[in-house]
Amino acid sequence: MLLTLNHAKLILSPQELQVRLMPSGAILSVLLDDLRLIASVNLLVANVGAVSWQLPLDNAEQLQQIADFYGIAAEAR
Repeated sequence: MLLTLNHAKLILSPQELQVRLMPSGAILSVLLDDLRLIASVNLLVANVGAVSWQLPLDNAEQLQQIADFYGIAAEAR
């Protein structure tokens, strides 16, 4: 599944989410087990061992699409 944000493209596969930042082309990736979604601020959070990163989403609909694709619940806080 492909989602296009204002500042990135998200490529969702069954076990991994890949982020391609625009315009730099930098690529971030996270396995499903290391992914969190925070609904109150439309935020995607990756905690990959020693490296953590966050990506703001454009809207709640994008957050819900990611949650539905992976079958995970977004945190309310």
